[in-house]
Amino acid sequence: MDTNEDWATKKETEKGNRYSTDLDFINHLSKRVKSGWKATRTNFTTGVRGSLHTIQSLARLETLGVKNKNTREFIRNQTVQKTLSMSDTILKFFFIAQNSNIVWTLRSLPKEITNTSMGK
Repeated sequence: MDTNEDWATKKETEKGNRYSTDLDFINHLSKRVKSGWKATRTNFTTGVRGSLHTIQSLARLETLGVKNKNTREFIRNQTVQKTLSMSDTILKFFFIAQNSNIVWTLRSLPKEITNTSMGK
């Protein structure tokens, strides 16, 4: 949970462990076919409460080629806003699901979320 001071560091370590074999495989295959490509991994860890390590995220955006400081700040702010907005939506629908008919709840969700068509 992003209430701990070092939550982002722990998540970075977890992601490093989780994706290291994939990254190794891609680089091995690239070297084997002599493509000249080298894959790297860049994490952007956002906490469930909208936490985003500012200096780390801005630096990573710069390594991806976003040179303008205002643009990096804008991207960081939008990331936090969208994360909080999605969390808010999830909590609203969870409340509806807990306090009403589940069929009605599913019908009220956007199709992009349910990815199903509900018949009558």
